[in-house]
Amino acid sequence: MGVTRLEIDLNALKHNHTYLKSKLAKNVKMMAVVKAFGYGSDACEVALFLEELGVDYFAVAYANEGEVLRKAGIQAPILVLHPQPDNFHTIIEQCLEPSLYSPRVFKEFSAFAKAKQQQNYPVHLKFNTGLNRLGFWENDTEWILERLKETNAIKVASVFSHLAASEDAKEKTFTQNQITSFTKTAQILLKTLPYTPFLHQSNTSAIINYPEAQFDMVRTGIGLYGYGNTPEEDQNLRPVASLKSVISQIHKIEPGETVGYNRAYKASHYEKTATIPIGHADGISRAYGHGKGYITIHGKKAPIIGNVCMDMLMVNITDIDCKEGDDVIIFGEGVSAVDVSATIDSISYELLTAVSQRIKRVILR
Repeated sequence: MGVTRLEIDLNALKHNHTYLKSKLAKNVKMMAVVKAFGYGSDACEVALFLEELGVDYFAVAYANEGEVLRKAGIQAPILVLHPQPDNFHTIIEQCLEPSLYSPRVFKEFSAFAKAKQQQNYPVHLKFNTGLNRLGFWENDTEWILERLKETNAIKVASVFSHLAASEDAKEKTFTQNQITSFTKTAQILLKTLPYTPFLHQSNTSAIINYPEAQFDMVRTGIGLYGYGNTPEEDQNLRPVASLKSVISQIHKIEPGETVGYNRAYKASHYEKTATIPIGHADGISRAYGHGKGYITIHGKKAPIIGNVCMDMLMVNITDIDCKEGDDVIIFGEGVSAVDVSATIDSISYELLTAVSQRIKRVILR
């Protein structure tokens, strides 16, 4: 196509949804996590397609992400994982459902919902079982139950928690302790509440590794986008996003010549370099370069050399038969974001979600 673009393959998304759905017990619901622009892709296109496929719930990090989905036409329930009091008006205006994770947030949202004359507004109770990031503690249950008796402005739609290391076989005991802790806390609430909220704790890796912890619903993010957190599971999934660009110019340089800012790369012999119109403003970190990281041209790795620029990067193509105007692949379509990000001791999540919004999105149906 001759431009830098992020191709989003909805057929791959369908494949991943089908595969993950096949891992679920009967009647277990699926919550699709579409935060961070759909893990760097296109949250609206992804969510609209998943809604067609029958996904039960969506999850976003912040209220404004949920508002964007509503304006795009999403009708399914949307859980806001990390709401802030300043955004409560958006949550209610857009019929979003907040995670209440602390006494402060619980009290403030309950009061806000009452002031807005809400009745039984759906909220979700987040419990901390070991991640130590957000969440009530197990001994907060009595306080929560007392507060719920005092108001009809809110109603608990679900109780949930988050696993810290479900992809790590060495942390199996820790993960099982998290599951046990969550089960115990949930049972205390279910025994007292006059209705039955649904339960969810599993993320993508837990769907695969801990089928006993599916409860009423699972949450999947990275798996939907084609990554299963292990090489074995990656084989069962298909990357949804492929970041591609083009060779703008090819240079022939002599021994001793340098490339890029601060003369960070020095040629040791006669070499060929290619300039690619993508840089750190597009999400390709300056941690790449200096022999770390690569792009793929005609199936061959071209090492990133020198410093990554704001809008460009340079690669060594001495041993690659290519020409100006040829396509290149940064990740996707046979080039794993896991492998590329590993060259700078990072993870696929970071590379995927860093893709700049200025890069054109191309939807492949």
